[in-house]
Order: sequence, then C-alpha cells, then structure tokens
Amino acid sequence: MPNSKLVIIGGDAAGMSAASKVRRDHPDKEIIVFEKSHYTSYSACGIPYFISGEVATSEELVRRSPEEFRNKYKIDVRTMHRVLEVDTDNKRIKVLNKEQDTEFWQEYDQLLIATGGKPYCPEHITGYDAENVFGVSTLKSGIKIEQYIRDFKPKKAVIVGGGYIGLEMAEAMLIRGMEVSLINRQEQVMPTLDPDMGVVVSNAIRDLGVTLYLNEELTGFKIEGNKATGVITNNRTIDADIVILGIGSAPNTAFLKGSKIALGVKDAIKVNAQMLTNVPDVWAAGDCTETLNLVSKQHFYVALGTVANKTGLVAGTNISGQNAIFPGAVGTAVCKICKYEVARTGLQERELKALNIEYVTTTITSKTRADYYPGAKDICVKLLAEKNSGRLLGGQILGEEGAAKRIDVLATAVTHNLTLQNIIDLDLSYAPPFSPVWDPVQTAARSLIKKI
Repeated sequence: MPNSKLVIIGGDAAGMSAASKVRRDHPDKEIIVFEKSHYTSYSACGIPYFISGEVATSEELVRRSPEEFRNKYKIDVRTMHRVLEVDTDNKRIKVLNKEQDTEFWQEYDQLLIATGGKPYCPEHITGYDAENVFGVSTLKSGIKIEQYIRDFKPKKAVIVGGGYIGLEMAEAMLIRGMEVSLINRQEQVMPTLDPDMGVVVSNAIRDLGVTLYLNEELTGFKIEGNKATGVITNNRTIDADIVILGIGSAPNTAFLKGSKIALGVKDAIKVNAQMLTNVPDVWAAGDCTETLNLVSKQHFYVALGTVANKTGLVAGTNISGQNAIFPGAVGTAVCKICKYEVARTGLQERELKALNIEYVTTTITSKTRADYYPGAKDICVKLLAEKNSGRLLGGQILGEEGAAKRIDVLATAVTHNLTLQNIIDLDLSYAPPFSPVWDPVQTAARSLIKKI
C-alpha cells in the first residue's frame, strides 16, 4: 500500500527504524510520527555516560534529529505530541499537542505503536515528583539530571534498584564525586544473574565505595519543600541530595485501554513474528511489546536497544509489503560499573527450575589474557546446560576489561542450540594479548561437560 498513510506512535529506536525502512522502500508514502519529547532516534543506553561526563554533550547521543527526518527523509515528525487514545474501529488516534495544549484526531491506514518503556514506580509511594528524584528513561530525563548536578552540586546520591540502570548510574555518580548508596530489594544486585554471581557483583561494587542496602525496599521519601532529603526503606532512612530510580522498566501501553489491541506479559503488546498485533493494519515494536524467549519458548518482557532496533526494522519491512520475521531473543545484556564488566544470556537457574528442565552448572575463574601477559585480569564464567543433551541454556560472566563481550560466543551458542562439545570445538582466536590458549568460555565448557 505505497500511497496509504502510515502513522507511528513513538520516535525513538523502533519507531524511526521502521519509518526509515518504509521511506527507503516507498519514497512517496505519507509517514507521520508522533513523539512526546523534543528528540528522536537517540541512544537511551548512553545516558549514564553523558551524566558521568564520559560523553561530552547530549547532542552526541542523537543519531538523527527531527529536522533531519523532516528535511532529508521527508518524514513528518511531530515532536511534543502525546497520543492519548487509539480507536481501531475507526482507524484513528487521539493526539495531544503539548505545546498548544490542544487535542485532535488523526486517521491512519497503517499504524505502528513504538512507545517504548517507562520507569517502573510503585503506585502506593508518593514523592516521585520531588525536584531531585529522577527516572532514567528518556534523553530529557538525562539532561535534567546533568543540569541538576551542575546547578546544585549534590554530595549524596541514593540509587533505588540494582539492575543495569542502577549500576550504571552508580558509576556515573561515583565519577561525579558523590557518596553513593544503593537500595536493592533482592538479596543481591543484578537480578538477571543467579544469586551466586550476584554476590560477586555486590562485593565488587562495595570495593568501589558504594554502600549497598540489600533485602531492603523503598517505602517512601522524606520531603522538605519540593526536594527529597531522604529515602525511606523498610529498615532505615538514608540521607540524599539526589535520588535516581532504577527499579525497572514497564511497557508504555496504558493509553491502549479500550483499543481492542491485545496485551500480554506485564501488559506488553502481543505481536506475531511479523510484529503484527491482533488488529489488522496495526503493528507494534520495541520496548512496548513482548518477545519470544528462544530458550524457554515462552513470551517474556525485555527492554533492550538491540531488540528495539531489530523489531522496528522487521515491522517496517512488513509494513512496506515485504516479508520479514523476528524469531525472538535470548536476553543477552552487558553492563559496566567502573572497572567491572557484567554480562548474561539465556536462562537463569530459577527459570530452569520453574520450567522443570534438568540442568547442570559450573563456575570457573580464568584470565582475560595469557596469565604471563601484562594486563591479564580475572574473569568468572558460569554456564548452565541441559543435563542429558549438553545443550547450553545460559551463561553469565563477570570480570574486568576484556570480559563482557565474550558473552557473544555464549549468546550465539544459546541461540543456535549448540552443546558444550560444540563450544569446545569452536575455532576461537588466540594470541597472548587477547586470551589464554583455551578461552575462558571453552574452559567453562570443558569443566561442565564432565557432569553430563
């Protein structure tokens, strides 16, 4: 349908990947994008590094501006427009122009929903609107954090949540010279790791000077005027000059109530492999959708920039009238906090137990380079494999420089159902500056295969 009207809700990774693909295939097609912020196509993953100062300006995080999309690609990008309602019966959406404070209905022939995720906030807690309490989900939020630090020079930072964003923001605050405390409701940080690997990460973070409060849950804020001066947990009150919320992400789908668009895990949008919803001519992509886990064969919610870009491209390809599928993901992710690198892929032990999959596991410690070569660092690798077949089901890595990207070997193995023997047989590169003669992932596979 080259002459039909495509309307896209959301102008970041998934939305603009799809818009760009459709434009390449159909130079004259009408494409309208509604984006609630001032920005399009920016790297949300780079926000902690902008706040730390490692990335000099926020402009460096913007891949393509709204003006470039309008002028070069002829895509009608309308920033500061929030979509309030989707009426699939009449193929139209209700839009709020935030700058003019006016509402209007926009008709569509094809619709792509790419509204992403939003910071998770427990509904029963008040104080999130305090001047110095920040979520980290949009470029605007990152700019506000950096500006607050520059203007008010806070001394004590409290991070709520020990996942990827929490750890990356803890690093940023350390680099900015603050005293950093981190609250985590689980027994260890990094809930996407098994607890035994989480212990190692927790100890590493303590070594950097972060004060951890584990098994503690946010219950409120101590508010003075329009600022939070303390973070209240079930055990204590922690003094704070700035608070960062890294509790997690939830799909931004509340506006779809009554739209007849089916929702799934955590209220993420249900889509098929073509990113099509249950409603004809309505697609969805990115952090607002659920994803098929290639290991468990069940749908799950994962907010990753890699998945957002891929699903956006798949949606755009199908909207263009071609055929593409997104097979699913294995949840591969990496994180850095100062000198430590953390990586994971596949399933955890608790997930394998819930699925009643018999498995074996091992954890080994090796070196990132030949042990005699200068700069060799410790690396800890944990593998999980199916007990009878030896098929790799998951992997977790912790180490210093040169550790984390080894997870890509394990992600490839998990994605393609490789066994431990297959991993041992891989012809991986070797030279003393890069690896021991047996790469740590292969050393772990050799250790674990003995249990098969």
